[in-house]
Amino acid sequence: MYSLARELLFKLSPETAHELSIDLIGAGGRLGLNGLLTKAPARVPVSVMGLEFPNPVGLAAGLDKNGDAIDGFAQLGFGFIEIGTVTPRAQPGNPKPRLFRLPEAEAVINRMGFNNLGVDHLLARVQAAKYNGVLGINIGKNFDTPVERAVDDYLACLEKVYPHASYVTVNVSSPNTPGLRSLQFGDSLKELLEALRRRQEDLTEEYGRRVPLAIKIAPDMSDEETALVASALLNADMDAVIATNTTLGREGVDGLAHADEAGGLSGAPVRDKSTHIVRVLASELAGRLPIIAVGGITDGRHAAEKIAAGASLVQIYSGFIYKGPALIREAVDAIAALRK
Repeated sequence: MYSLARELLFKLSPETAHELSIDLIGAGGRLGLNGLLTKAPARVPVSVMGLEFPNPVGLAAGLDKNGDAIDGFAQLGFGFIEIGTVTPRAQPGNPKPRLFRLPEAEAVINRMGFNNLGVDHLLARVQAAKYNGVLGINIGKNFDTPVERAVDDYLACLEKVYPHASYVTVNVSSPNTPGLRSLQFGDSLKELLEALRRRQEDLTEEYGRRVPLAIKIAPDMSDEETALVASALLNADMDAVIATNTTLGREGVDGLAHADEAGGLSGAPVRDKSTHIVRVLASELAGRLPIIAVGGITDGRHAAEKIAAGASLVQIYSGFIYKGPALIREAVDAIAALRK
């Protein structure tokens, strides 16, 4: 069924197909129909960040930026859902076209630029949803906020989403917001993490529960840079790291249509680069901080590979576009087989 749907969707422009898919998944969720589209995955419970996940396969941020289809995605069998990236104020993102398929490589290039309707809209959608599973909310800064004031945007979002999130992801690794990736390094990272941790402590006291903080990093770092990030996350008492975002590299897509478009590359070509970052993090963190792996999972083997490399959970994005809901169950089954 999904093969037919994909054939029809791929006749549309990528962004139109994306918007239509979110509308359809959302409508199916409201009607309770999405569970009929695929066999439910096995229950493979795992505890990470103090949270209980029914299975270790989640939806990565970016597909449902505004939280418009939470119930719909939940009915497809995801063990957890991450929505966003959301910013304090609504913003249109970068000019279109800004989303490109590279089907020969099972890849996507995007330069969306955190297009979203703002944190207040997202929270209204969260409150309207019936889903009561693990919900991550991914936060970022507005494009016109100077990098030196980025912490203000992150804190503003954190305060608003805190009561509604199971965990909060801090996106410092999108390549499509100018200057954002500089927040991954040195004093900029240290100052951001310290501010987030202090506000997390205040909010924990205010709401009587500690909402974990995860930091999402880029794949385009050397081993030495990755080690420094790992050390900073430990020193700041963060709760998890998500590895990785999209890559600026073009390995694996050279010569393909749209390969030269600006933006972040996701899908199969980023798989090995992302998994390498997971392995380096696992070595540096030595079990002191859980890793959520995302990048290039297009079949069950790739999900199991991420777990074997040291991840506790995985997320899918581009693989879902190319393979559909069946990928969720396939990934869960492969991870379950690895753990036997």
